Amino acid sequence: MAYWLFKSEPGTWSWDDQVKKGDKGEQWDGVRNYQARNNMQAMKLGERGFFYHSVNEKKIVGVVEVCKEAHPDSTTDDERWHCVDVRALAPLVTPVSLDDVKATPELEEMVLAKNSRLSVQPVEPEEWDRICRMGGIDPQTLKPL
Repeated sequence: MAYWLFKSEPGTWSWDDQVKKGDKGEQWDGVRNYQARNNMQAMKLGERGFFYHSVNEKKIVGVVEVCKEAHPDSTTDDERWHCVDVRALAPLVTPVSLDDVKATPELEEMVLAKNSRLSVQPVEPEEWDRICRMGGIDPQTLKPL
C-alpha cells in the first residue's frame, strides 16, 4: 500500500469540513500542479493519506482514505486536471507540526521536509509509521496508542 499527504488551507477546506462529508468523502479538487496531479493518478482505492493544514497551522491533523480513484476534476473543463475522492478516517490525537517533522532525524528525507509546497505528495511506509506514532495513533488500526 502506498501512503500520501494532502495539503489544504484550513480556511478553504479543513479537517472538520472533511469529517462532515462522512463515508461518501469529497473530491480533492482544484489541484493545478502536474506533479501533485500525477500523484493522485497513481493512487489506488483504499490507500491512506495524511490530512495537512497548511499556511498558518502547518500541521498534520488526521488520516484520510482514497474512496474513489482518479477522475476528471469537476471544478474545471480542462481535461488535464484530475483528482481523487477522499474520506476522513481518524484524527491524530496530537497534531504533528512541520517543525516536529523537520526536527525528527528519521523524517529528514520526507518530501514534506524538503518540498513543503507540493500539495499532494508521497509518504514512505517508515515515515507513515513514525508520524502516526508521533500523532498518538497506531499506524495500522488508527486507534489511539
